[in-house]
Amino acid sequence: MTLTEQPAPARQIVPAEERYADELAFLAAQDTGPRPPGWALTPRAVVTFVCGSEGAELALPKRRAGLPAKLVIAPKFVGERALVERCVVTLAGERGLLLTGEPGTAKSMLSELLSAAVCGTSALTVQGTAGTTEDAFRYGWNYALLLAQGPTPQAVVDSPVLSAMRTGRVARVEEITRCLPEVQDALVSILSDRRVSVPELTATEDALVSAAPGFTVIATANLRDRGVSEMSAALKRRFNFETVAPIADPDAEATLVRRQAVAAVQRAGAAFGVDDSVLDALVTVFRDLRSGRSSEGWDVERPGTVMSTAEAVQVAASLGVAAAYLPGGDVLDLLPGHLLGVVRKDDPADHGRLLGYWDGPVRRRAEDGSAMWRRLWDLRGSLR
Repeated sequence: MTLTEQPAPARQIVPAEERYADELAFLAAQDTGPRPPGWALTPRAVVTFVCGSEGAELALPKRRAGLPAKLVIAPKFVGERALVERCVVTLAGERGLLLTGEPGTAKSMLSELLSAAVCGTSALTVQGTAGTTEDAFRYGWNYALLLAQGPTPQAVVDSPVLSAMRTGRVARVEEITRCLPEVQDALVSILSDRRVSVPELTATEDALVSAAPGFTVIATANLRDRGVSEMSAALKRRFNFETVAPIADPDAEATLVRRQAVAAVQRAGAAFGVDDSVLDALVTVFRDLRSGRSSEGWDVERPGTVMSTAEAVQVAASLGVAAAYLPGGDVLDLLPGHLLGVVRKDDPADHGRLLGYWDGPVRRRAEDGSAMWRRLWDLRGSLR
């Protein structure tokens, strides 16, 4: 087979609506209760999709072709169920939802899951950056048609937000505070009046696009980020704010890190070969540095960088890839170097804080007789 004959590679990331298509179809048939206009599932089924059925088997009221009679819905978001319920209530009321929190707390994942469950697609997304323009929230033009025909409805290029308005779906805006304030404020009238004016089409029936029932917006914003633009008071009033906190339960965080790291290494074409004890140590270090206090209650100087669960997943995945493709020695020996790479992203002084952590909790755990922490203490020199 030549290079040109090779099949197209599989996608690196499959959207939630395709990855969990079987669960979404099952929940649509299982819960036949009332649904808000335009919703694919009931609000209760949306919560179940995101948080799982808590190990319980759900049963269909009657058999459907292509669907199992019973199914356990796996949890996808690790966090408070009450938070997810508030998010769903906000969306059911067609109000804007803003998910805030530290970087790496799964705000984007929650946004994707909610959109997939509510309207069947998470693809109507605007990625906020300093270069995002107002067209990303309103509309643009097909300039070839514009020059040939003038301003016609066929020449209008809908933004993801305008597409969501026309079809009554959820539009997602990632990192909204990365957009300039004047760009952000394009959403004020959209969320208030629920319509977009196209002045170039004045005197035609296409001059005004009104939102179909079910349309709303889910936005995300990091609490700590360089280049953040403050939202106007007018725009803030159009959103319900929900803060996504770091995972509180260490066992739940360790389970999540392992699950996502295994998936990442499998996508890289290898089997995951990192021992659970190494992952436990990794998660312990991240949690200690994130909170400023060790699990034993010892004070820890927090680094300026965010020690998020998402970063822990990336380190665990890197360890897994290294173990699979560059075997040799103990994978635990690689952990300090990867931690240093995470800690030194923002503030060079964080290097000293990581060394301080090694001289504190790591050393004390080694002295208490833990072989793994003793080995990590012996690796202190690799942090220099």
